[in-house]
Amino acid sequence: MRLRVFHETAYTYETPANSAIQTLRLTPRGHDGQFIVNWRIDIDHDCRLASTTDPFGNTVHAFTVDGPLDKLIITAEGEIETQDMTGVLRGQVERFPATVFLRETALTASDTAIRDMANDVATRSADRLDLLHLLMGEIAGRMHFDTARTDSGTSAIEAFSIGKGVCQDFAHVLIASARHLGIPARYVGGYLFREDGISKQEAGHAWAEALVDGLGWVGFDPANNLSPTDGYIRVAAGLDYLGAAPIRGTRYGGGGESLSVRVSVTEADQPNR
Repeated sequence: MRLRVFHETAYTYETPANSAIQTLRLTPRGHDGQFIVNWRIDIDHDCRLASTTDPFGNTVHAFTVDGPLDKLIITAEGEIETQDMTGVLRGQVERFPATVFLRETALTASDTAIRDMANDVATRSADRLDLLHLLMGEIAGRMHFDTARTDSGTSAIEAFSIGKGVCQDFAHVLIASARHLGIPARYVGGYLFREDGISKQEAGHAWAEALVDGLGWVGFDPANNLSPTDGYIRVAAGLDYLGAAPIRGTRYGGGGESLSVRVSVTEADQPNR
């Protein structure tokens, strides 16, 4: 499948900011199921976009802009060819031993409720791949998608306790559960092509990857209860959301900041809808 992505992040300030520093993880990398046809990042102010690679292998861009700033718009767009790899990640260089992805973070810590759920699922199958699919289905059945109840700082414990959240929260709960069971797991951020024809979205997408003997890293998306298909575009990975966030930054001075995000994912031969 050939997909076209448009991702715009716009900041506005009631009182102009003196300057802003931003770090971007907005550039997808190629692997056996993903070929980057073209990709570009635009900033609506003059600045130098410095590129590097973080410890997890993600492509990172950083920039500083001087004010006064009453707005700041960051745009990422391009085309990617994808293939359905049944959720298995191949052709990606791994920089760390798998044990790194057993580390607990504030966003992926588990509590008694998460551990009890994971332990119960673990009694149903001794096969790791089957177990992870069962775990994904259990989380999908217990939690409901709700954009109004959580934010980027919500932990797996908090989201699981209220049984609601967005794709980020679903992913964190699966990661917390898998790590408790001794299975290396990590957070993945990217984009999702929706089969229902809705291309305009409020944000990107997120899912988890877990290590399966004989297969390597395999994706699991508990928000949709399926493994990634050719409708998924993988951009960045980390121990949790903070390590793969598309944009993180700060401003100096100013006030009254507001943020709006526009994401569109369409087939390359179809117009945006």
